[in-house]
Amino acid sequence: MLQAICLYARLLCGRVNRVRPTITPDLPRRCRTLRAARHFDTFDLRIFGDMAYRQHAVMLAMWRAVRPGEEPAKVECGPEGPVRTYSGLGRPIRKQALRGAAIASLSMAMLLGLSGCVLAPEGTMQEQAKLDANSPRFEPPIESCQLPTLPKPAGWRDVLLRAFVANGELESAYFEWKAALARIDRAATWPNSNATIGFSYMFSRENITTWNRTTVSGGFDPSVPLSLPIKTETAGKVALDAAREAGEKFRTVKFDLQRRVLSAYFDLALAEEKVRIQRDNLNLLKLVAESAAARSQAGGPVQDMVKALTDKELAKNDLYNVEADAKSMRATVNGMLSRDPGASLVLPSVLPPPRPVAVGDARLIAAAVDQNPELAALARQVEGRKDAVELARLGFLPDFAPSASLTGNVAQVLGTMVMLPTTAPAIRAMIKDAESMTRSSEAVLRQTQHDRASSFVANLVIMRNAERQMQLYRRSIVPSVQQLINISRQEYAAGSVGFADLMDSSRTYIGIRLMVAQVRIEREKRLAEIEALAGVDIETLGQPMAPQDSLAAR
Repeated sequence: MLQAICLYARLLCGRVNRVRPTITPDLPRRCRTLRAARHFDTFDLRIFGDMAYRQHAVMLAMWRAVRPGEEPAKVECGPEGPVRTYSGLGRPIRKQALRGAAIASLSMAMLLGLSGCVLAPEGTMQEQAKLDANSPRFEPPIESCQLPTLPKPAGWRDVLLRAFVANGELESAYFEWKAALARIDRAATWPNSNATIGFSYMFSRENITTWNRTTVSGGFDPSVPLSLPIKTETAGKVALDAAREAGEKFRTVKFDLQRRVLSAYFDLALAEEKVRIQRDNLNLLKLVAESAAARSQAGGPVQDMVKALTDKELAKNDLYNVEADAKSMRATVNGMLSRDPGASLVLPSVLPPPRPVAVGDARLIAAAVDQNPELAALARQVEGRKDAVELARLGFLPDFAPSASLTGNVAQVLGTMVMLPTTAPAIRAMIKDAESMTRSSEAVLRQTQHDRASSFVANLVIMRNAERQMQLYRRSIVPSVQQLINISRQEYAAGSVGFADLMDSSRTYIGIRLMVAQVRIEREKRLAEIEALAGVDIETLGQPMAPQDSLAAR
C-alpha cells in the first residue's frame, strides 16, 4: 500500500520509477512491442521520445502497483506509439480503470493511515493501570455481584469491605474517573477532523470522455479545521490532568466513605457497650432494691427502699433509651452496607481493641502533607488549568483544511484553507480566563492546605489525648473505683454505711465505665479522621505500597 502511494505521488509529478520495458529490436523504431519485466529497476522515461510511450509506461507502472499478480502481456502499437495494452488473460487494460483503481487505493490508504492516531501524553498508561487495578470491584453490574456476607459477630474490617463493594457513591466516582480517562483519546485524537471524499460528474453534450467528466476529491471536514499536532497534544495533557484529578477524587471518596463507615460502626459499638453497662447497672440496682426492701421489713428506713426502687425504674428507662439508640445506629450502618435497615447486625460483645499506630506524629504529619487525596486533586486541577492556559495561547496558531481533487486527465489539484486567528480579542480573553481560573485554583489549594493541616493537627491532638486518658483510666481510676464499689457493698450489707454512700459508689463506677468506653471510641474515630486526611491506611503507613493498591489495602 505504501508503494502504491509513493508511486502515485511520482506519477503526479511526471516521474515514474521501477519500470523496465523490454524492447523488441525487429520492429520499426516508432512501433515497438513493450513487454513488462517481472523485476522492478529504475528506468528513465526520457529514452521515450514520444509522450505516448511515456503514457504507456505510466500505465504499466500503475497496473503493477494495483494488480501485482497479473502482469501485462503485450502492447499494440501504431504509427503514433502504443495503442492498447492487453493483460495476460487477453483483456484490454484501460487507462481510466487503472487511474480509478489507483485513486481508490490512495483514498483507502489515507483513511487507514489517518484513523486511530492518538497523541496520548506521557503518563496515560500509568493512570490507566491505576484504573485497571480497581476495575474488578466495579466493572461487574451490582445485580450480578455477590456481596460479602457479614459474619457473626462482624468486625470493622468485614463491615468496611462490604461497604467498598456495595456503596453507590464510590462506584459513581470510579466511573467518573473512567469517563475522564476515556476523554483523553477524544481530546488527543489527530487528525481532529473527519476525512471527506467527494464525487461529481459533469453532464455535457461535448465530446468528452467519461473519465474527464468525473471529479474525485478528498479532504477534511471544513466545519472542523485541522489543528496543528501541538494543539492536540496540549489538549490531551489537559484531559490527562482532568483524569488524574478524577482519580484523586475517587481516592477522596474512598477515604471519606471509610471514615463514615468506621465512625458509624464505632458509634454502634459504643451504643451496644452502653446497653451492656446499663444492664449491669440495672441488675445492681435490683439487688440494692431487694436489699433495701429486706432491711425495711426488718425495721430499717423506708426511704432507702423507695430511693432504690426509683433508681431502678430510672435505670430501666435509660436502658430502653440506649437500646433505641443502638437500633437507630444499626439501621444507619445497614444502609451504608446496602442491607435492609432492620436486618440483624451482630457486633462483638466487647469494644474493638485499639488499632495500633506504629509511627510517630512527625510521620503522620508528613503523610498528611504528601498523600492527602483532596489536596492531590486540587494540585491536579492547578496543573490542568496551567495546561489550559498553554492551550489558549496556542489559539494564535492557524488551523488548516487541506484538500485534493482529480478531474480525469484534465486537472489534478492540491490545496488547503488556512484559518487565520483573526479573533485575537477572543483568544486573549480565553487566555485571561484560563489564567484567572489557575489563580483561583491555586488560592483554593493554598487555603485548603492550611485548613487540612489544622484539622489534621487538631484530630491528632485529640487522639493523643484520648490515648492518655485511656492509660489513666486503665492504670489507676478503674481499679480504684472497682475496689470502692466492692467495699461499699460489703459495708452496706454490714450496716456500716448508708444507702446514699452505696448509690454514690455505684454511680461512680457506671460513670467511669461509660467514660472509658467513650474515650476508646473517640480515639478510634479520630484515627479514622486522620486516615481520611492523610489518604493512607494507618496499618500500611511506613510500608511500600503501589498507588493503585489503595482500595485493596483493606
